Amino acid sequence: MTVDYELRGHVAVMTINRPDARNAVSTAVAQGLEAAIDKLEEDDNAWVGIITGAQTDKGWIFCAGADLKQMSTDPVGMITERGGFAGFVQRERTKPVIAAVDGPALAGGTEIVLACDLVVASETAVFGIPEVKRNLVAGAGGLFRLPRKIPRNIAMELALTGRLDFPAERAHHFGLVNHLCAEGEALNRAMELAEQITEAAPLAVRESRKIMLESTDQPDEIGWKLSGDGMMAMFSTEDFNEGLMAFIEKRSPEWKGR
Repeated sequence: MTVDYELRGHVAVMTINRPDARNAVSTAVAQGLEAAIDKLEEDDNAWVGIITGAQTDKGWIFCAGADLKQMSTDPVGMITERGGFAGFVQRERTKPVIAAVDGPALAGGTEIVLACDLVVASETAVFGIPEVKRNLVAGAGGLFRLPRKIPRNIAMELALTGRLDFPAERAHHFGLVNHLCAEGEALNRAMELAEQITEAAPLAVRESRKIMLESTDQPDEIGWKLSGDGMMAMFSTEDFNEGLMAFIEKRSPEWKGR
């Protein structure tokens, strides 16, 4: 298996498992990650996803990007119809996904991270979009998602120089990374963050994520409309009543996701 899937409580851990190839994206990885997202979306018990990379014999690495050996002969093989590159970066989904980054996340690896909703990174993590050094462009979302996450001039410098020296600490400073941790602890810290999310009502989490993605950088009236629509959608759920009763009865809610 090039992508492992493990359900831990309400958290689905998806691990890119090609340590012999620095967890680079191949056809098998793209298909495996798309299948893993399918499982996450279809499983009512899975509320949050985490994407991480397997440890290699040369240390931790999240993903080295596209498999350049395959790219020379079959570049479209690492793209799926629904998910785009890696079966993920263009995938429409409803549930939040956290990137747990230990070691480098380069080129397409950075673009996988940018497609996630939250990022936990160890102090050894490093990001970069070096495609210009190979007469390519960062075509898997890096050129428009990176300047949404960090200041545009910083993103422009990374895109035009292709430098691979954007460390996790600097990424955290500019807001790309939510939480920093020690080497080897990214998955554990991401699990802690995911478990905090699962303490909230899952339908409200998904609706809040949807509204934030659709309304950011839009006029206020769009945000007000989406927020109102989202609130009305919550009123018709079982979990709405459970949330109120749990508060009144001074107990933890038992969410059903319905």
